Amino acid sequence: MRVVLAEDLFLLRDGLVRMLQAFGFEIAAAVESGPELTQALAELKPDVAVVDVRLPPTHTDEGLQCALAARAARPGLPVLVLSQHVEQLYARELLADGNGGIGYLLKDRVFDAEQFIDAVRRVAGGGTAMDPQVIQQLLSRRAADDRPLAGLTPRELEVLELMAQGRSNAGIAAQLVVTERAIAKHTSNIFAKLGLEVSDDDNRRVLAVIAYLDRDR
Repeated sequence: MRVVLAEDLFLLRDGLVRMLQAFGFEIAAAVESGPELTQALAELKPDVAVVDVRLPPTHTDEGLQCALAARAARPGLPVLVLSQHVEQLYARELLADGNGGIGYLLKDRVFDAEQFIDAVRRVAGGGTAMDPQVIQQLLSRRAADDRPLAGLTPRELEVLELMAQGRSNAGIAAQLVVTERAIAKHTSNIFAKLGLEVSDDDNRRVLAVIAYLDRDR
């Protein structure tokens, strides 16, 4: 699986390259700026891009905007965005086109090799990998003023958070140490209360839930 990596800090970039290679990924390019990223994505057509939000020359959201432009040119291009802090606006922009193959992780997560590699693989496979802290903030903001979300039970909120991270029913069941059948029931209740169509497609249901939670924000 071919990866284009964009990170301006040399030590972190080198560490990510070594980690990805250790888990069998091929590094098509490891770049440090927005223009280099744009060129690499256009010319190399990787299987997945791992991109720092803030890249030279602007050091604002250069990496994200380059990735979004590349997805516009090549719909469905898998992109995993790394950020130093929780920025809900970035998550919204990444999710806006409604396609899968997207992820948003805090940089702290990359120090957990298993979690980071799982996120890269999930995104490369067309799924989603949203940082738990982003999901928690979205949930907390919606719960304060949204009646349907406030109507969820504590267990349903727990299931919704794990669902929005990209976990399947089986994965949620394992995390909460309950049966998959119980999770299926909770999932049905959640979608009914949120007014969303039930779907067995993990990626579509995650996008639908996050879009619902973050609408009009």
